Amino acid sequence: MRFIADLHNHTLASVHAYSSVTECAREAAAKGLSILAITDHAPNLPDGVHELHFMNYHVLDREMFGVRMLYGAELNIGDYQGSVDLEEFIWKRMDLCIASFHEFTLLPGSRAENTRAYLGAMQNPYVDIIGHPDDGKIPVDFDALAREAKRMDVMLEVNNSSLKAAHYRLNTRENLTEMLKMCEKYGILVSIGSDSHYHGAIGRLDEVSLLIDEVGFPDELIVNTSKEKVLKQLGKKHPHLLEG
Repeated sequence: MRFIADLHNHTLASVHAYSSVTECAREAAAKGLSILAITDHAPNLPDGVHELHFMNYHVLDREMFGVRMLYGAELNIGDYQGSVDLEEFIWKRMDLCIASFHEFTLLPGSRAENTRAYLGAMQNPYVDIIGHPDDGKIPVDFDALAREAKRMDVMLEVNNSSLKAAHYRLNTRENLTEMLKMCEKYGILVSIGSDSHYHGAIGRLDEVSLLIDEVGFPDELIVNTSKEKVLKQLGKKHPHLLEG
């Protein structure tokens, strides 16, 4: 399957990542992508990015090397009610917002508590994507997650890094298989991201492709298959993307 967009990527602004915006854009062009999203870590992660970084996105080019650039953030879920970092005036200027559960900002709780945290984050009117909800160390009720994602028009992410058997996430393939079944059941759009922390990983979505094929997940429920689909979906919460 061909994906034209990679919607989860980090630059060296996130201290544990290693490439510049320009390097990332050049790599996206080399991989034949039409859209690249820059989504650095928000401040509450120990080496996250100061809010001034996100406030200054306007200085960056909207197109680089023929690639449409989207600028957003990977927000940190901070409690079991689903609050996230940064402020509304910053969220609304973003092109996309991913909300993710990171153990550095919130210790995993019970299945019910973790699920409540994700459901709470979905209530934020600027959250577009729930990032990597696949870690077995953070158990979640995928049926409840999918039903609320449908109600709030939030995408669930299939994260390529999670599928590379990284030591810090548990049972990701099994969990994503279950999640995709729920997404198909309720007709939920999913987002695909490499979660790259080095430009060479941008557009490497091979593990996701294998899983999508394995479970027979329908193309029409994957946002990354067309530029128009990406912009239309993100434009629902960030209408400036549809201007012009």
